[in-house]
Amino acid sequence: MASLSSNSSTVRTIKTYAVIPKTNPQAPRQLHLSAWDLGMLTAHYIQKGLLFANPPDLSVEQIVERLRSSLEEVLFHFYPLSGRLRLDTCDGGGVTCHVELGCAGNGAEFVHAVADGIGIADVVADGQDLPKFLREFFPLGQFVNFDGCTDPLLAVQVTELIDGIFVGCSFNHVIGDGTSFWHFFNAWAEIARCKAIGKEVVLSRPPLHDRWFIGGYGEPPIKLPYSSPAEFIVRSSQPLLREKMFHFSAESLANLKIRANQECDKDTISTFQALSALMWRCITRARCTPQEQITGYKLAIQNRTRLQPPLMPNYFGNSINAIRTTTTAGELLDNNLSWAAWLVHQLINDHTYCAIRDLVHKYMDNPRVYNTHMSDIPIVMMISSPRFDMYSCDFGWGKALAVRSGSAGKLDGTVVASPGWEGGGSIDLEVCLSPEYMHALETDEELLAVISPPIELEILLGMSNK
Repeated sequence: MASLSSNSSTVRTIKTYAVIPKTNPQAPRQLHLSAWDLGMLTAHYIQKGLLFANPPDLSVEQIVERLRSSLEEVLFHFYPLSGRLRLDTCDGGGVTCHVELGCAGNGAEFVHAVADGIGIADVVADGQDLPKFLREFFPLGQFVNFDGCTDPLLAVQVTELIDGIFVGCSFNHVIGDGTSFWHFFNAWAEIARCKAIGKEVVLSRPPLHDRWFIGGYGEPPIKLPYSSPAEFIVRSSQPLLREKMFHFSAESLANLKIRANQECDKDTISTFQALSALMWRCITRARCTPQEQITGYKLAIQNRTRLQPPLMPNYFGNSINAIRTTTTAGELLDNNLSWAAWLVHQLINDHTYCAIRDLVHKYMDNPRVYNTHMSDIPIVMMISSPRFDMYSCDFGWGKALAVRSGSAGKLDGTVVASPGWEGGGSIDLEVCLSPEYMHALETDEELLAVISPPIELEILLGMSNK
């Protein structure tokens, strides 16, 4: 197993625990993986974390123990996260293989660390680039999901700050998508709150672990056309990026939506579609993309409610596709915002149940592992979602001050969406760009007309414990 400790002088590991839950009698020996799961084998882990102010009535030791013990309890329910992936050959000649999820309860990792000289204000970094030390707040840095054959499928790091704590989570993307990640995170927080007041733990949303397979089209396990992992595992070095948060208030976004719909004389473009179009245009302009160059907008889109019948809300696994639309940079920038927003609208509107079935059929005809580390054209890739329930993760000491992500899976043009702290439809975007493009984006007049000032840290600190 790879070491989870940091070699950096900024973050020191105090102790690493193996968290092994009690055996769940309902857990099968293994779970077959769906087409959506298998496509993620060479992608990076999901890395998300929450920043909290120091609870006034708890010591660091008490915080760490509450988080560790509640993690052990939540893994009883979310037992796939304490298992390991397994690679098996499917025939005697070794021409194909399949990967399944073993549920033997090998355990998750829990790391207690200290960030010397770093405080809440350093992590929030209002108006500044996101600090490089954030990547040290997450275990399993640049691991790919296939590493879950030998390394943990879940690794948590609790990092002490001068005046706060950061709870970072690395979550194997083969096991679940962003919806499943925040389902798990909220359940963990729910158990911690119950334990804090001595209340019996009964999860409000117990997970459902049966994987979805398309009816009448092949039986699991899905055979992959590889004789060795070397044929499908792709590793890449972390690109040099600047990463920065941009805040959009509910009022600003409402005005952007009005503008997009008025320009096309329609009332069908959503806030998210208008914001996506804005970022696609502004990033393309910042890159000085030649007019004749094809550029793309790519979106990780949920399938759960689009299926017939829809998946149960508590489905734990992957149910996403990456879809994209393209045009030339000249068309994108010569036309107005609504023109780009309409392309995004059509892309999302066309992702129907029939479209999803077609994508699954094509995958089953030619199963493969996706290379998520590169693109054939300049793209803006929107990941995560402002609909995810991030700020309700209260471990018993109040609302988080901020959501931050690790370095895994970020490329030039990655845009990470999350709800704004104040709610009400506000949105935060973490934009990742090559350094030569970020300055142009920061001074883009179309973007500057829409972004809002972030909530002042003093206000966040005053409100978080209420």
